[in-house]
Amino acid sequence: MADVLKSLNLLESLKESIEKNNISDIKDAVEDMLISRINIAVVGERGTEKTMFLNSLRGLSVGDEGAALCPSAAAPEELAAFPNPKHPDFRLWDLPTISSDPTFDPENYMDRYKILRYNAIIMTFTQSPSTNMVAVWKEVRSLQKDTLYFALLASEKDTEKTLEAKKMASLEVLKAEGLSQPKVFLVCPAALEKLEFLKLLEVMQGDLPEIRAHALLLALPTFSSTLVAQKKEAFKALGWAAASLSAGVSAIPVPLVASMVDASVAVRILTKAQISLCLDDESVERLAKQRGIEPNKLKGLRTCLLSVEVSKSEVKRRLSVAEKDTTTATTKLVELAMPRHARSVSRSFTVMLQAMNSAIDDMSADADKIVTIATGVSQ
Repeated sequence: MADVLKSLNLLESLKESIEKNNISDIKDAVEDMLISRINIAVVGERGTEKTMFLNSLRGLSVGDEGAALCPSAAAPEELAAFPNPKHPDFRLWDLPTISSDPTFDPENYMDRYKILRYNAIIMTFTQSPSTNMVAVWKEVRSLQKDTLYFALLASEKDTEKTLEAKKMASLEVLKAEGLSQPKVFLVCPAALEKLEFLKLLEVMQGDLPEIRAHALLLALPTFSSTLVAQKKEAFKALGWAAASLSAGVSAIPVPLVASMVDASVAVRILTKAQISLCLDDESVERLAKQRGIEPNKLKGLRTCLLSVEVSKSEVKRRLSVAEKDTTTATTKLVELAMPRHARSVSRSFTVMLQAMNSAIDDMSADADKIVTIATGVSQ
């Protein structure tokens, strides 16, 4: 996501919808971005590292409600589903260990666990990928499924030197099995900001359909400044959509002036932003516990009221401020975004856009401060 105007190719689609007075398309775009589903399968031996990985992907640790357990509570041949407590549309699936039996049939494994239904599949290991794991990979790829990745999970005993050696050995195994230009990503399952998980995420975002990549981004815990920046751009794209709804005569009530309108759309988007940026009390407290920090130290970094609580009164206050003080820069953006015949409603577009951008900037700044302290202490 290079910038807001490119995020999800939203600007051009919004301009086209406004030009056709097709507000329902804009409403659908907002709904898709707010509730789009993403299902990720994690394949590999069930052990401590895989358990930590499943939990870290949801911002949890052992002992938290809904956390994966080690040893797994699932029977050896059963798959286990792990919903995200904050993002019900994001679900992880723990697929059973791939057998080392020479008679193992990759097609049977694929059929039994419905591998093709997942949006992406991460194949994990702690030493090197097994022959049977590679066989499953080949079978999946033969069916034109591209969102398939190898992740080498680091253990507590690993050093930088041993991890590099394992990675090189794994690449050699994959090449010997006939894979051309294979990729293996080093992942620290207990601290995703370390090693190469962000590289893996970047590749996944490029491979997934845009709406699925968006859903994955928003559902992941915010563990790095890079993610804060990407989420900020994604929510500013949603801000454009909200402003477009505000500019049209929509069936959904959207605020034009704070004293006389319903701010429900803005509240929904900013509530999603608060949860996605991990700014709510529960998320901050959980992060503090994981990183060994006093919770109030992280909570005190939230200077934006919306970071603490997304209330309709605060949203209306910001809309009122934007109504009185829309900037020249925002007005110029409106001229780019709105088709010529629709600029008579550009005032409401500008007010909503400026209010949303301001709120997202402030919330993202709080998230970045929290992440910087949390990961800085950890490192």
